[in-house]
Amino acid sequence: MGSIILLGYLAGVLVARLGLPAFLGYLGIGAALKLVGFAGDPLLGFFAELGVYLLLFTVGLGVRLDRLVRREIWASGVFQLLLLPVFMAALYVLGLAQNPLALLVLAVALINPSTVLLARVLQDKGELAALHGQLALGISVFLDVVSLVLLILVGFQGVGPLGFSVLALPLLRPLLARLFHLAQSAELKLLLGVGLALLGAELARFLQAPEALGALFMGLGLSRYPGVGEVAERLWALREIFLVAFFIWAGMAVGPDGVLAGLVLLLLLLLKPVFLFLPLVRQGFRARTAFLVAVGLGTYSDFGLVVAGVLQGLGQMTPQGVGAVALAVGGSFLLGAPLLQRAHFLYERWKSWLKRWEKPGLHPDEEPRGALGARWLVVGMGRTGTAAYRFLEEKGEKVLGLDSDPAKVEYHTAKGRRVLYGDAEDPALWEGLELNGVKGVILALPDLEARLRAARALRAKGFGGVAVPYTHLTLPTIGRL
Repeated sequence: MGSIILLGYLAGVLVARLGLPAFLGYLGIGAALKLVGFAGDPLLGFFAELGVYLLLFTVGLGVRLDRLVRREIWASGVFQLLLLPVFMAALYVLGLAQNPLALLVLAVALINPSTVLLARVLQDKGELAALHGQLALGISVFLDVVSLVLLILVGFQGVGPLGFSVLALPLLRPLLARLFHLAQSAELKLLLGVGLALLGAELARFLQAPEALGALFMGLGLSRYPGVGEVAERLWALREIFLVAFFIWAGMAVGPDGVLAGLVLLLLLLLKPVFLFLPLVRQGFRARTAFLVAVGLGTYSDFGLVVAGVLQGLGQMTPQGVGAVALAVGGSFLLGAPLLQRAHFLYERWKSWLKRWEKPGLHPDEEPRGALGARWLVVGMGRTGTAAYRFLEEKGEKVLGLDSDPAKVEYHTAKGRRVLYGDAEDPALWEGLELNGVKGVILALPDLEARLRAARALRAKGFGGVAVPYTHLTLPTIGRL
């Protein structure tokens, strides 16, 4: 096990030097291990599961539960389900399954995107709270829940009628809040986070529901509770270690069995982004938001591997069929991860064509245009951005805040601050703003690449004022500008 982790480290270092996310190296090592005949390690599988539980638990901590039931989320998710007959027909023609029940179950599993990969990349880029990040995660969770319902209705082995109960875990919020208040030290908060993530998974297993879904909904039980962000911070390093095992395990899914059928399934994957992009633009969202959501959900879920394994055990699927599904799932990770990482760049390349699909008129994700009437612009209204905003306001300066998280915009507006929705990584934001009279822009964004893109867009626009990056931001620095 130690040698595998070390190989993953070396691959991660190599990939990071190429400017790509390190987990692509972990996926590559997993694929290489499968090719040389490595049969796996039980400890690797245990670590992979633990990494998934911790990731989805921390994701649940930062998600607003009310945003998971918004109309645009369930409407887009229902539209995605229209692909079920297409996938069932393809699976039948490819000979991967013949029994109608097996066809339905496997098609349901393949409709699901990878919530794990999506959450990992969005968190790395600081976009989990952005509008497109919340939409993508909401649709992914919706499809997970629908899959659970369908599997219960068809009596799929391992999923019981009590599985619906996992959706009630957020109702434990008063008890979870009480436990959180009892944790006074960093050590206890870390222990609480790990314990709750595992408890959610164990309760889901007892209720015969997907364990990862239990960890996610347990996190939703403490969603956005005051101070709970510290628990997520404490879990971050621990979670990252175990996720190395998950991505190595996912890479090992790529194998030589069922190559032709696996490649056909990878081609079918192209339909999923289309069936996500179209309903979002028809509901009035901008092409950019719809494209980022579609790319984020354009993968297969590791849940497909679990379902394929169960069907093989029931005699409903051949080893070659399992290999084809494994190739499709692992291949979607290897291909989808770099696309998700470069989604903003890809949108800029295809923007002129994609924007043709937009509905005319005002969009719900519309960004400000024209003159701002402010001397200072604070981009990113997290803790640092809010402190900068308040400091400048106390100095008598006219300040405007921008943030891509609608919840933060709503919060600051209720506090009487002038904050508007705006995604700093969208070049259209800077193109539409009139920056005459703006003395300085504070880039209080957590992601380095986002800060660089925003700074380049400002310079390209000819902005001659002060641009203060997050890494150099201190209140005395602002006071001297």
